[in-house]
Amino acid sequence: MEETKTHELEVEAESGSRMEKVYIAVGNDVQEGYKTIHWALKKWNNIPISIVLLHLCNISQDFVYTPFGKLPASSVSEEKLQVLRKYEDQKIDKLLSKYITFCGKLQVKAELLKVEKQHDSIQVLILDLISKLRITKLVMGITFMRSSSSWKSKSAISGSFYVYQNKPEFCEFYIICGGKMVSLKNDVNNNNSNIRSWIGKMFHDPGRNLDRSSGYNDDPTASGSSWDKNLQEIENYFQQLLSLNLAEEETENVVEEEQEDDDDVALNVLQHMDVAEKLEYVRRKVNEAKLMIDEKSREVKVNAERSNRAEWAISLCNSRIGEFEAWIKEESERREKLQATLDSDKECIEEAKNYVEKGKTKLHSLAELQEVLSSKVKTMMEAKSQAEVELERVVLQRGEMITEIEKLRSQRDVFNRRIEFCKEREVIGSVSKEEVKCGYREYVAEDIRLATETYSDRLRLKSGGNWTNVYRGRIKHTTVAVKVIGDSLSDEAFGAKVKLLNEIRHPNLVAIAGFCSQRPKCLLFEYMHNGNLRDNLFTSQRKSRRSKILKWHDRIRIAHQVCSGLGFLHSVKPKPIVHGRLTPSKILLDRNLVPKITGFGLIMHSDQSDTKPDVMAFGVLLLHLLTGRNWPGLLKAMSMNQTSILRDLDQTAGKWPLELAKEFGALAVKCSSVNRGGNMDFSTKEIMEELGKIREKADEFKTKGGYEEATNSNMDEGDPNDIPSVFMCPILQEVMKNPHVAADGFSYELEAIQEWLSMGHDTSPMTNLRLDYQMLTPNHTLRSLIQDWHSKRAAQASS
Repeated sequence: MEETKTHELEVEAESGSRMEKVYIAVGNDVQEGYKTIHWALKKWNNIPISIVLLHLCNISQDFVYTPFGKLPASSVSEEKLQVLRKYEDQKIDKLLSKYITFCGKLQVKAELLKVEKQHDSIQVLILDLISKLRITKLVMGITFMRSSSSWKSKSAISGSFYVYQNKPEFCEFYIICGGKMVSLKNDVNNNNSNIRSWIGKMFHDPGRNLDRSSGYNDDPTASGSSWDKNLQEIENYFQQLLSLNLAEEETENVVEEEQEDDDDVALNVLQHMDVAEKLEYVRRKVNEAKLMIDEKSREVKVNAERSNRAEWAISLCNSRIGEFEAWIKEESERREKLQATLDSDKECIEEAKNYVEKGKTKLHSLAELQEVLSSKVKTMMEAKSQAEVELERVVLQRGEMITEIEKLRSQRDVFNRRIEFCKEREVIGSVSKEEVKCGYREYVAEDIRLATETYSDRLRLKSGGNWTNVYRGRIKHTTVAVKVIGDSLSDEAFGAKVKLLNEIRHPNLVAIAGFCSQRPKCLLFEYMHNGNLRDNLFTSQRKSRRSKILKWHDRIRIAHQVCSGLGFLHSVKPKPIVHGRLTPSKILLDRNLVPKITGFGLIMHSDQSDTKPDVMAFGVLLLHLLTGRNWPGLLKAMSMNQTSILRDLDQTAGKWPLELAKEFGALAVKCSSVNRGGNMDFSTKEIMEELGKIREKADEFKTKGGYEEATNSNMDEGDPNDIPSVFMCPILQEVMKNPHVAADGFSYELEAIQEWLSMGHDTSPMTNLRLDYQMLTPNHTLRSLIQDWHSKRAAQASS
């Protein structure tokens, strides 16, 4: 039975220690031992461990290793036997010192445990050692099993499996070869018995059960048949390779190292031999060399045969590998196609499922909707019968209310006429009998220069984006508008104009605040903070910060107040004052958007007392308020067609009440056509009455709401066969083909107006006023409207 030299390790194993011990069995191969130790440290690097190095000392009492080979111990003298054993011990100590030094470099505590082998096998010795020392972790290098010269690689592997299969359960056993762990779950015999099936799986394809109709053609005469013919031979060759010594090279290396060590031993022993023994030693070495040469020659021949056979096997394997690569590539392509088809089918199935689910959801919702609608229909039928009864009652009440309303309206008109009459009489009396004293004064030129910062462009006012001759100034903490007259009027005319402007006072007329008779002559008016109506009304002019968006009720109020101021000018005695240039730019707005007329009386027409031009201009102003547009040609065209006006209402003004929009548009048309038909005597007094009614309705609608909005859907288009009056030439009374605009703003047929002018007329055929110039301008907008009207009429006739 084997014995151990270090009894202390047994005591420590029995008493136990806090630090985990790992037993590492190392052999004579130093490099392999280093790799085994390094693997163990890497395996348990996270826990504190100590290392115990196991080494097998193969000491035999019957034999001794000498330079002449393995000899019986009895054939060697006792002195030489001691020398040889001492040398063996030194060689083992030198080997173990290398392992201790290696562990020291790795900063790991290491202990030594020498195991002497006498008669039992190594695997039995290891199992007995595990049981005695209660070894829980054992790492064994493959060279440990070859420490005895009688153990070869194959026997070492078998011995390792024997230890693995018979070890106690508390022991973790690892076999390390080349720094890597050897798997111990399958033994060598099972691997040898399965070699034939392994070759059949990896290199033989007796029948591929796949559909190859579009791919590879298995031809029995191709390279695959040569493989099948040599399959048995290939299998025999692999069996032969497995039966060889797998660690032959390592054994030879070990033998070479042992020979080198034997050479060293021989040199030491030769020093103690006599001449006869040395001669005998040389003869033995010569014979061994001859035998070795013969053996090497036979090995060379065998290696040559093996090399040829290996090349033959490699060639067959390479051809087979090529076939497998082609099959793998074909199979990969086929799988990709199948996967693509499968994905497409899955998408189609998912789409179909989604479609079915959506259909079910829609059917369910439709069923619910049907139930809801059925209940609503029943409810609505009941409500309809009740509403019909209620409607009959309301119709009767409405008839009674209409009758009563008509009576009240007639009474209201009578009272309104009496009130207006009284107001006019009071105003006329106050103007004709009393001289109005106003708070205005005369300023010197220096005051005006200081107020306007020497007529600075920064204080100069614009109208419609154009500079004017009006400046914003500040005199005595009051902001005024300074209008530069210059030398266009004589001193007498300037004084008369100042007197006239001072005598005319009305809430809707711009009041004079002073004047300057020094050059340049100037008139001072009250300053209107919200600018003129043109800049606030037309979209293209809304650029300044003070521009306001005027709603429809504000526009009706502005129209009523402007008409009040214009009526006051027309009521002046003994002769009315005609403005002559009433446009949106002549209407100014104060902080509260109250309109005031400016520009009246600055251009005197001593022989003009006809107020019709102002009425026509006021009609155009109403069109501007309705449409928010500044297209003179188009406004002239729409002034004769109420439907066109309502179709082009200004959307920024909000939703116009349909009733008010129609009445307002009708009044605009009536004012614009004052020179034609039965409107020749239409005065501002009558316009004021109608605007008063419209304003009352506007206030009521604004307060109560609930009115019908004016939209394109509720506008009457009218009969397209009716010829709009604007398309008719005022001279020929026919539809115009080539309309041109004259200086009076009306459109005429070119031939008719040219003939009128050639006859020596220099007045307007419509207003009978003198024309400022005789140049004619083509009205392309009106021509396009006439052409569109012809096209619609033709299309209706064809349908």
